[in-house]
Amino acid sequence: MGILTGELKADVARLDRILAIGRNYDIVSRALVVGGRPAHFYFLDGYGKDGVIERILAFFLSLTPAQLRLTATMDDFASHFGVYGETGTDNDLDNIVTSVLLGKCLLLIEGMDKGLLFDAKAYPTRGVEEPADGKVLRGSHDGFTEVVKQNSALIRRRIRDPRLIMENHRIGSRSRTDVVLCYLDDKVDRSALKEIRERLAAIDVNSVSMGQESIAEAMHKPQWFNPFPRVRYTERPDAAAASVMEGSIILMVDNSPSVMILPTSFFDFLQETNDFYFPPLVGTYLRFVRFVVFLSSLVITPAWYLMMMNPDKIPAWLAFIGIEEPNGVPLLLQLLLLELIVDLLKLASLNTPDVLSNSFSMLGALILGDFAVRANWLVPEVLVYIAFVAIANFAQPSFELGYAFKLMRLVLLVLSALFSLWGFLGGLILVLVMIAATRPLAGHYLYPLIPFNWTAMKRLLFRQPIGKDNT
Repeated sequence: MGILTGELKADVARLDRILAIGRNYDIVSRALVVGGRPAHFYFLDGYGKDGVIERILAFFLSLTPAQLRLTATMDDFASHFGVYGETGTDNDLDNIVTSVLLGKCLLLIEGMDKGLLFDAKAYPTRGVEEPADGKVLRGSHDGFTEVVKQNSALIRRRIRDPRLIMENHRIGSRSRTDVVLCYLDDKVDRSALKEIRERLAAIDVNSVSMGQESIAEAMHKPQWFNPFPRVRYTERPDAAAASVMEGSIILMVDNSPSVMILPTSFFDFLQETNDFYFPPLVGTYLRFVRFVVFLSSLVITPAWYLMMMNPDKIPAWLAFIGIEEPNGVPLLLQLLLLELIVDLLKLASLNTPDVLSNSFSMLGALILGDFAVRANWLVPEVLVYIAFVAIANFAQPSFELGYAFKLMRLVLLVLSALFSLWGFLGGLILVLVMIAATRPLAGHYLYPLIPFNWTAMKRLLFRQPIGKDNT
């Protein structure tokens, strides 16, 4: 776009054209007189703190020509009269336009080839209430918001260490979205940090309007055939701060209320915030329950279906799992149909107003439960196993991992129907291969199993007491 020239009329004409003054109702452009010289002022209405802007402008307008003669350049002006804390100068039009659109105020003065930028913005935002998908019985009940500066402050509040680094990057040639890397300078893995920086610098997109998912896909070529998540997300500042203290890197994206924890391994999903708000023994028990139940959700319906296809091989002590009253609808079709219907109910619940959610839940339970069995569409045993699977998916906090296991469960069902026991075993091998083939944004996906690190593995399997290096 070029640079400022110091000729106020020419600079204002260029900025008015770039910012579409007259067509954009929310960008304010005002002519002023500062210290006897013509000046011009820009700000984005809706972002500015009216009281702060009013006081700063009142001070600038009160300057006399004698005071202004003390300043030959805008840098001198900022040094003498930069009354607001977040003040800087720039002459690059691209940076100036981006700053104005981010909510900063711009002051131009005749004869000065730089503009004065001061940050008096207040983004519209909601409160830091507890996130819906990360609730705890004890502990803090605040959560990240859509404002990246506010999210940075929530982590700063918990880690008051000068070695806590917040690196800002601008991503998107049109959106110019703020992306912040947060890490402890003395604990971060330098190779992982270098890799993430290089991936961010290589992003060439117009916009990252979908937040972290846009960033994750732009940083790494998508493995469309692999559903396993390569990034762990959290909306809890305490969980993010704990990860930073342990050497992880937090990637925060403006306009997104959750942050990315990097690098991520498959075993990191075993942990949950609630584990650390209970004593170590209770936390370890909850971790094992979550792991066993979630792993069971992968194999329980394919294994049950396999046994129903070979009833003569069922041991006597497992006879109770058999079907008492089979119907004409194939079991495989019943299982697949219910898997789809459960997802349909989830999608429908997202679009159901809160006042109708209870009625919707009752209606869904009646239709899928009693009515479906009476109509001889489903057998009760199928409903029991699918209900267990649906509940087990909520036993761990990652929706992405839950859907990965769901897709793998469907593959196991189909392979078991086609190739019986060999199909089931082949499906389990396929799941392991898919996990091993997942390429995260940094690090190793199977760490600390590959490469093996017993100390790190023990901390993931067992809830360790809080110590100097365990947060």
